[in-house]
Amino acid sequence: MGTQQIIEGINESQLKTDVPHMDVGDTINVHCRIIEGEKERIQVYQGVLISRKSSGINESIIVRRIVDGSGVERIFPLNSPRIAKYEVVRRGDARRAKLYFLRERVGKSRRLRDRRRGLKHVKGLPTVQR
Repeated sequence: MGTQQIIEGINESQLKTDVPHMDVGDTINVHCRIIEGEKERIQVYQGVLISRKSSGINESIIVRRIVDGSGVERIFPLNSPRIAKYEVVRRGDARRAKLYFLRERVGKSRRLRDRRRGLKHVKGLPTVQR
């Protein structure tokens, strides 16, 4: 057994299996574990998923939210043990792989369209009937 296969085997055991299907443009809740001294609590970070990067154990996402009129972005490793869970709040319709253009947008133009047409049933989200 080669060293590359051993590394891949170790990485596969560390991958999370409960990550929901998230696309760029979706509004998501990221439940982060925060450790303060001996206490541990969960803090929810809600924002728009603007980027996905890499694959496997190294995969990370960038989530952008607006706080007091200014944009705040955080990078989350997808398979980090510090992340309790991910929730998809709203499906957004994006035609690009990276939504960096949202950084310059202000007001209503910052919003993305909701993906309604052709929405397949995703576990946890109701289907839309027309």
